[in-house]
Amino acid sequence: MTHIEKPLSINDLTAMKQRGEKITCLTAYDASFSALIDKAGIDMMLVGDSLGMTIQGHGSTLPVTIADMVYHTRCVSHARQRAFVVADLPFMAYATTALATENAAKLMQQGGAQMVKLEGARFEIVSFLVGQGVPVCGHLGLLPQSINQLGAYSVQGKEPAAADKMMEEALGLQQAGVALLVLECVPAPLATAISGQLQIPVIGIGAGLGCDGQVLVLQDMLNIGIGKRPRFAKDFMQGADSVEAAIRAYHLAVKQSLFPTAEHSF
Repeated sequence: MTHIEKPLSINDLTAMKQRGEKITCLTAYDASFSALIDKAGIDMMLVGDSLGMTIQGHGSTLPVTIADMVYHTRCVSHARQRAFVVADLPFMAYATTALATENAAKLMQQGGAQMVKLEGARFEIVSFLVGQGVPVCGHLGLLPQSINQLGAYSVQGKEPAAADKMMEEALGLQQAGVALLVLECVPAPLATAISGQLQIPVIGIGAGLGCDGQVLVLQDMLNIGIGKRPRFAKDFMQGADSVEAAIRAYHLAVKQSLFPTAEHSF
């Protein structure tokens, strides 16, 4: 009889933070990579709207639809056994509480997501979703869905006022009910301070070693992306004899606090 491993829960990830074990996460968009990432022992998979660039070839995440997200989330969730699955609510899919509720339901009921992620300090939306039983992951720092407002993909929270605001927003999101927080392109000292203040796990991408875990876009860490690899992403295929070996090397590097280094931090 084949042993089917029980998927990790948010309680498992929270316990990892409490005991000081780093959480590993990679993006996933299809069944084949989902199974491989899962086999390599990665704790969490993010079905990111980054698929707009990596899979669809767009210049940003903005064209991605909720139908796209449901489809790719379903592909990923069908193939995994252990990893915790989080799915992005795409651009304008949570503009109101009604829209957020409808689209979160699609990602969970049709896509099989265990948690949905949204960008920004959307306290009211978060609180409402959590009240309906929807686990929510927050996202602060660089917000790709706001690229036309930001003007460029750049580090956020460098100035003292901006850093104070981000800390305030992180605490506010925790109070609103998020059970997980992603910090993207944030100075390492600020990300470390936020991770220390929050009781929920904080996952960094370009946010230094002090976060409770790390996430990278799969295509970036395998060096197969169509654009320039971000500074914070390391090529784990270098020196690896297979894709699985590269994923295992990333997993081990994060677990042992060997990644990210200062070279991959701000």
